[in-house]
Amino acid sequence: MTEETNVLGTELKPCSTDPVTGYLRDGCCHDIDEDSGRHEVCAVMTKEFLQFSKRRGNDLSTPRPGLAFPGLSPGDRWCVCLGRWVEALEHDVAPPVFSKQRTKPYLMTCIFRLSTKTNT
Repeated sequence: MTEETNVLGTELKPCSTDPVTGYLRDGCCHDIDEDSGRHEVCAVMTKEFLQFSKRRGNDLSTPRPGLAFPGLSPGDRWCVCLGRWVEALEHDVAPPVFSKQRTKPYLMTCIFRLSTKTNT
């Protein structure tokens, strides 16, 4: 894997190691072709986002020990799916994100999605 950069053009920084996040479970929100969910957005969980995600069928609050998933609480950082984050943004419940922990493809996708929304 080549060295990834964040939206600021500097080295991609870890999002969280407690709980350990990322498609590779290395703490980073990488842009990886094999990751069909595109877990590229480092966000701090909010009660509103966790509830929204659960209503959409992805319960991030409930621990799943068999999957080594601790369950998330408000305040935890997590690599969330790009599509879910954009969807949450459209519903005014997107959690805050961190620039040094997100990749350039994330930024381009957001710009595209938001520009097509305003141009329809």
